[in-house]
Amino acid sequence: MSDQVKMTPLDYSADRPAAGNPVKIMDLSIRDGHQSLFATRGRTEDMIPVAEMMDEVGFWAIETWGGATFDTMHRFLNEDPWERLRTLKRYIKKTPFSMLLRAQNLVGYRNYADDLAYAFVDRAAENGMDVFRTFDALNDYRNFETVVKQIKKSGKHFQGCICYTLTEPRLGGEVYNLDYYVDRAKSLESMGADSVCIKDMAGLLAPYDAYPLIKALKEAVEIPIHLHSHFTSGMSPMTHLKAIEAGVDIIDTCMTPYAYRTSHAAVEPLVMALLGTNRDTGFDIKKLAAINEVLEKEVMPKYKHLLDDSKVSIIDINVLLHQTPGGMLSNLVNQLREMDALDKIGDVYRELPKVRKDLGQIPLVTPTSQIVGVQTVNNVLHDTPDERYKMITGQVKDLCYGLYGKTAVPINAELQKKALKGYPRGEEPITCRPAEVLEPELEKAKAEIGDLAVDMDDLILYAQFPVTGKKFLEWKYGKTEVPDSVKPITLEDVKKKDEIIKKAKAGELIERKSDEPAKSAALRTFNVFVDNEYFNVEVDPTGDVQVVSAAPVVAAAPAAAAVPVAAKPAPAADADGTLLLAPMPGMIVKYLANEGDSVKMGDAVVVLEAMKMENSLTAPADGVVKCVKFGSGDSVAKGAVLCVIG
Repeated sequence: MSDQVKMTPLDYSADRPAAGNPVKIMDLSIRDGHQSLFATRGRTEDMIPVAEMMDEVGFWAIETWGGATFDTMHRFLNEDPWERLRTLKRYIKKTPFSMLLRAQNLVGYRNYADDLAYAFVDRAAENGMDVFRTFDALNDYRNFETVVKQIKKSGKHFQGCICYTLTEPRLGGEVYNLDYYVDRAKSLESMGADSVCIKDMAGLLAPYDAYPLIKALKEAVEIPIHLHSHFTSGMSPMTHLKAIEAGVDIIDTCMTPYAYRTSHAAVEPLVMALLGTNRDTGFDIKKLAAINEVLEKEVMPKYKHLLDDSKVSIIDINVLLHQTPGGMLSNLVNQLREMDALDKIGDVYRELPKVRKDLGQIPLVTPTSQIVGVQTVNNVLHDTPDERYKMITGQVKDLCYGLYGKTAVPINAELQKKALKGYPRGEEPITCRPAEVLEPELEKAKAEIGDLAVDMDDLILYAQFPVTGKKFLEWKYGKTEVPDSVKPITLEDVKKKDEIIKKAKAGELIERKSDEPAKSAALRTFNVFVDNEYFNVEVDPTGDVQVVSAAPVVAAAPAAAAVPVAAKPAPAADADGTLLLAPMPGMIVKYLANEGDSVKMGDAVVVLEAMKMENSLTAPADGVVKCVKFGSGDSVAKGAVLCVIG
């Protein structure tokens, strides 16, 4: 008989009475989880294997949509966002769906006209959405008016958010204090909110601030209080417990594979911590473990190349110093890296609170986090000792005009005046509800896109994302070929790539032969990209060529050792004149001047999107535009020649 002891799984359901006041849990794994950890690149096909299992857990709701998913799906995954809703609804039949709605911003980066806002909420409800978690980046609830009317008309749950932010290390001070949050909660209840959510997007809420905050909100309003707190700083598990002690009704968590770092705390430790108490969730830990096993083995390996492995620690304590949400922080780092300016990250951290203060101490959440972040990068890279704010983004100008709403404190008057000089809508900021100055958008969008949008869902997608939306609809309906870069990968692809990377790092893309022949006249050179490294590899075709089609590498015998080489500079212009160069990597939104147009120095020539914010690039000299190098939707590198002024 074997000496090995047979382990019997513990029965956590034995003698487990139902809790008197169980904490409700909303799962964020298949929205905010992958948005926080791997840039919202989770595909619908990788949600289906656990969808029915998650439906059996007993979550209050599952967040499936909204935030950046709508943008990322059509732009980078070649997926129809509307179809994800319909597909998941076929598998998750009992648990309500929740989405993150940016109020009048919808799922984009500016305030949209009322007709588009009504249509979007109506179609989201029709496609399967149940809970509309609604927030405004400035906590200006005038931006709720339109979408809330349609949420209520559709008979859905309106959850009003308060974006949690600080100007001091802890709750208090002259701006964001207890009175401020209580006032915001009462305003939401008066608007008809079915629940109130404290949206702590950067993990700033400390445990001993959470307790009095939740207590005060529970006393001030009668509707349920929901807490959303990112793990980034490491405080959220402690904050959850103090909030639970204070009587919070609902907590946001993720399944373990999608938890921690800049995401959220994991559900499993919370379930075990509350086991047998009056706030016991009632969840079956074995069901959660089974879901995790599928995610670990069948899903996460496909995304490991997108995870940030540059840090050992899962906590970023710096967020308590600069208050930068995790997604914004990773965007800043990537932007600086692409511009060969990562050494400026310290300058960015120092400049960021100054920009935020100049812009009215706005909370840092989409889209204001991008507005502040991109402007900060622009200041660090382009300002001179004699001039600040040399390159002001279009969104900062819109903010200064009032198109995003009212800021907590006034915007710096000098910056506001500079930003609005020559602003097309006028140089005096507005004080009304922002959407009141916006023209209806749907009919105009319909005229622009024509028959390419076959239904209202297509039209809404295009209206919010004209450049990338049109490109997606062309893929969707077979008008243009779908590029390999947006196609999914399989586990077999992952295994092949892992093997190639292993050999590449060892300098052995293929096994060398002892009787290595001389190079022939057929020798060819290939560029090989392995993660973030770039190699130049010589390939000499023979009868035993090996081709690995699943990865961007072609290997043949024999091959020279891979040697890192520098990227080639941008090509020179092929016409005489002054070059207009891209100051940063980004995507061409549109050219404001076409070939043959005359321009004067300082005239806006092209709009370049970087980190989802728009920069108007101006003519460096008087002359005529010629040699336009790119078109709308094209990606460009820093230093690329956008056009020639001659």
